[in-house]
Amino acid sequence: MARALIAGLLRRGLAPHQIGVGEPSADARAALQGECGVHASADNAEAVGDAGLVVLAVKPQDAGDALRALHSSLLERKPVILSIAAGLRIADLARAAPPGIAVVRAMPNRPALLGAGVTGLFAPPSVTAAQRALAELVGAAAGRAVWLRAEAELDIVTALSGSGPAYFFLLAEQMAKAAEALGLEPATATLLACDTLHGAGLLARQGTPLAEQRAAVTSRGGTTEAALRVLQQGGFDALIARALQAASERSVQLADMLSGAQPASGLGTGAQPTEGA
Repeated sequence: MARALIAGLLRRGLAPHQIGVGEPSADARAALQGECGVHASADNAEAVGDAGLVVLAVKPQDAGDALRALHSSLLERKPVILSIAAGLRIADLARAAPPGIAVVRAMPNRPALLGAGVTGLFAPPSVTAAQRALAELVGAAAGRAVWLRAEAELDIVTALSGSGPAYFFLLAEQMAKAAEALGLEPATATLLACDTLHGAGLLARQGTPLAEQRAAVTSRGGTTEAALRVLQQGGFDALIARALQAASERSVQLADMLSGAQPASGLGTGAQPTEGA
């Protein structure tokens, strides 16, 4: 995800020298420098030395150690911290960071790898407009960004857009399997399902309400109406609602696990989520 954000920032006009990366893997550092032209260092403090914004793109259980190792650098420059570490609440991050450091949380999703992502952002009231603008620049680097009203909404975003690509992949997968059962060649069924998913996504982004777009495809007495009737009779609406509820509740549970496993002084090694967006 960090690589996707770097690529997005470069596409939006940032110069490579404006981006520093802390990366422990020598192979990954070489790849970043070769492919993106950015400076990558094994020393996180060197990478963030002149930064106005620091993206915390680490595993949740590593966040505390990463932040504590940067205390002196963060105190000197006081950058904004933008965390894309899943499940770590702002209060937990703030306890691990030096006092007075602005913290913003973000939930990007996998399509960011293709520049087609969407990122939910939340900042507490203490974060200034200028700091929010910096965070939004990064959040929108690989797609779109949307600001949320409350941190708890990130659990819903996780269920909707974070986990959401998997729901569409499952639907396309099952459509292809059903078409195979009806007689299509497997490769043809998969191609048609995937391209239909892609095309429907492009149409959905045009701004016309989703219900209107669905109605435009649904002729009275036609094939689409017959298929939708089966989905509705099978409880499709309620099934989707239960799925998002389950994902949202699991997001809360994982955040509680991480928060509950941390010492009062800040993030520790903590429990690692076994699943994520």
